Amino acid sequence: MKKSLGTIAIAIAGGIVALGSYKLLENSPQEKIVREIVSMPSQQVAHTSATSLPSFVQASKSSINAVVHIKTIGQGQVKQQMDPFNFFFGPGDQGIQPKREFEGSGSGVILSSDGYIVTNNHVIKGANQIEVVLNDRRTYKGAIVGKDPNTDIALIKIDEGNLPFIPMGNSDAISVGEWVLAIGNPFNLTSTVTAGIVSAKGRNINILQNQFAIESFIQTDAAVNPGNSGGALVTQNGELIGINTAIASTTGAFAGYSFAVPVNMIRKITDDLKSFGTVQRAFIGIKIAEVSESAAEENGMEDRNGVMVAAIADNGAAAEAGLKEGDIITHIENVKVNTIPKLQEIVSGFRPGDKLGVKILREGKLEEFSLTLKNKNGNTAMIKAEATVLGATLAEIDDETKKRLNIEEGVIVESISSGALMNQGIKSGFIITKIDNEEVDSAKEVESILSTKKGGVLIEGYYTNGTKAFYGFGL
Repeated sequence: MKKSLGTIAIAIAGGIVALGSYKLLENSPQEKIVREIVSMPSQQVAHTSATSLPSFVQASKSSINAVVHIKTIGQGQVKQQMDPFNFFFGPGDQGIQPKREFEGSGSGVILSSDGYIVTNNHVIKGANQIEVVLNDRRTYKGAIVGKDPNTDIALIKIDEGNLPFIPMGNSDAISVGEWVLAIGNPFNLTSTVTAGIVSAKGRNINILQNQFAIESFIQTDAAVNPGNSGGALVTQNGELIGINTAIASTTGAFAGYSFAVPVNMIRKITDDLKSFGTVQRAFIGIKIAEVSESAAEENGMEDRNGVMVAAIADNGAAAEAGLKEGDIITHIENVKVNTIPKLQEIVSGFRPGDKLGVKILREGKLEEFSLTLKNKNGNTAMIKAEATVLGATLAEIDDETKKRLNIEEGVIVESISSGALMNQGIKSGFIITKIDNEEVDSAKEVESILSTKKGGVLIEGYYTNGTKAFYGFGL
């Protein structure tokens, strides 16, 4: 009996403690907050969630019809460096391989109502047929206006008017953390819209291997996959701020980051391609480097933002203006320059002959200079690209390249659309030095020599990395 009474007493005491604890929790502020959220009417919860998130509906509607699907067909050969005698006596096992046809797919953005479309150079590279499909499924044949491998941008044209287009914004004005949309055709899924934020600006990822490559990408976390290349990166207001170009991935599919060429670069590049067929690249005439810790201390800098002049080119714009090795460039045209990609991006917006205001730190003092920019040949003339019967656009090469390759003459293949060079597997950037042992130094000389040729032709030259190559074909 005593044990039973003890058990009952313990049970009663436990019940009293449990009841008291419940009352305390019921009256606590934390419990009230939880209960208020749970008991909130469902309509009020939905309304609060919707108004706290950005809306991309209007930007999508205004942009999606101006993003096109680009399909390409090309034909090429796998070709290894070969002995010139193979042309006359036939290649061995290491010579020309059978031609193969390839198909590609990407995106493009309509820039104007008369049919000019910007895309990536790698989307249409090697193509001899380009098909442009609008969002309403109308299909057109695309023609290449010009290409710029240095920024991976190309301009094509379709024969149509009254087309929808995306107005260009200002890529300098966007901020890290700002919402953006990526519009394109990933995996042939047409008219796909994804959203993300600007993760970084002025990003260099060393994806372009050309001598004068310029990388100052806008980095975002908007989902971009194969097929998105050449598509639009737009703001919430529906303004074009970039062309989606690359992804950072170990698998080939989206893994968190994508990169776009800023529209402020694209504006000038496409204008040049329309007017001249090639980009009018302007040069300051310096070699540049990041600001070292010792240079920052010597100039009394609180940080290492800026670009250091590592060397000065003879007779270049910088030398004529009075810049010196060791100077630190802080501003160009009153725009702050913190990194090398930013400097390259700003300068890419100018043409030879343009004057540029530059601020530099020298021995701790801020000084200002005015530079007259020059082209790669050391003058202020505009360079006109010329097409040839080879199906390629040729241009002069600069003295520095001649010196580096130890050659006296040559013309560089700026772009290839179709024809003999493409069929032989020659790539953009190849420098033609001789045709049938005759030296060439201009597109006109190439035309003149080829106009008298019938049958077999032997071309020799160099790639910019110094590799010598020979190509033989028939006219």
